[in-house]
Amino acid sequence: MEIRGAHLVISHIPYVNSDRTVQFGTLVSTLALNGGDVTKPDTHVVHFVGEHPCHKDGSVMFQIQHGSQTQTLGECIVVNHSFSNKPPNGYPDYYEKMNRYAEVISAPARSLDSSVTAKTFRVIESEPDESVFNYLDTNSSRAAIEGISAKLKGHKVGIVGLGGTGSYVLDLLAKTPVDEIHLFDGDVFAQHNAFRAPGAPSVELLRIPPLKVAYLAEIYGRMRRGIHAHGVFLNASNVALLRGLDFVFICMDKGQPKGDIVAFLEAMGAAFADVGMGVQVGDNNLLGILRVTASTPGNREHIKKHVSFNDGEDDAYATNIQIADLNMLNAALAVMKWKKLRGFYQDADGEHHITYSINVNQLLSE
Repeated sequence: MEIRGAHLVISHIPYVNSDRTVQFGTLVSTLALNGGDVTKPDTHVVHFVGEHPCHKDGSVMFQIQHGSQTQTLGECIVVNHSFSNKPPNGYPDYYEKMNRYAEVISAPARSLDSSVTAKTFRVIESEPDESVFNYLDTNSSRAAIEGISAKLKGHKVGIVGLGGTGSYVLDLLAKTPVDEIHLFDGDVFAQHNAFRAPGAPSVELLRIPPLKVAYLAEIYGRMRRGIHAHGVFLNASNVALLRGLDFVFICMDKGQPKGDIVAFLEAMGAAFADVGMGVQVGDNNLLGILRVTASTPGNREHIKKHVSFNDGEDDAYATNIQIADLNMLNAALAVMKWKKLRGFYQDADGEHHITYSINVNQLLSE
């Protein structure tokens, strides 16, 4: 379905021609607008591109016949026929009108071939000024949550560290309508990264490993615009690159640079979330704790208590055992917290510190 000028166009309508074969045509209706708003249909007549639809025996559908003349309606729309099928009280809206004509015209085709349908779920591309996505977010529209998803618009988000957890944060953020996503990491996407990040890189790519930010920006750039790759390690000398961001996900281990980042974000009045994962080998199995610690301008005192800025071995979250499912869960908890702060999810507790203990399956919030 698309709008061309002042016409509503619905393509891929199955019908039967005089040879009793299934074909596909296009329905075209004038579109009555009032100040940009769609109104009630101004006519019950509809136009059609294609041969004249027939019954399954090949006889013409005289019941809907109105006129047969090739003409141009504008916006390069060339139609071949017009049909009339008026209900007693007219059509209350365009859905009822177009759906009724599609059903009448398609019925003979479905009786000959039950697999034919007008509902193709064809990819619908979006314009740059219409959406950050390269194609329309039909998932939100199908669930009727477009208004709630709009709360994530007008937002600039950063991800510092594109390892296991950071890459999954990107995977989740890329599916939201945030205006910009900034990636910060100076490391390459090496072979071990392939086993703790989303996707499936080829061996050819790993032979000459690209920067993590470049590799991931290219992948998610296929879906959306507004991804900015910064191939640097953030520290006190370049932390100003975070200026202007509304929220930052800190997904890195090194304590000193993290301290510089946190100090800068607090001074700028920005909100952020720091993630940590401490996994250890137990009795021939793994155990550990995942952590998400959020910080907002009105709630920062807990950061020093829960986030370590040391590079030493005394940090319980500094172990380097990375498991993809735990990275993914850690990222999901962090993104859900951000969405709560934006009003996307209901937030009854307002928690700013979350831990998940693997062996006892316990999720705690503070």
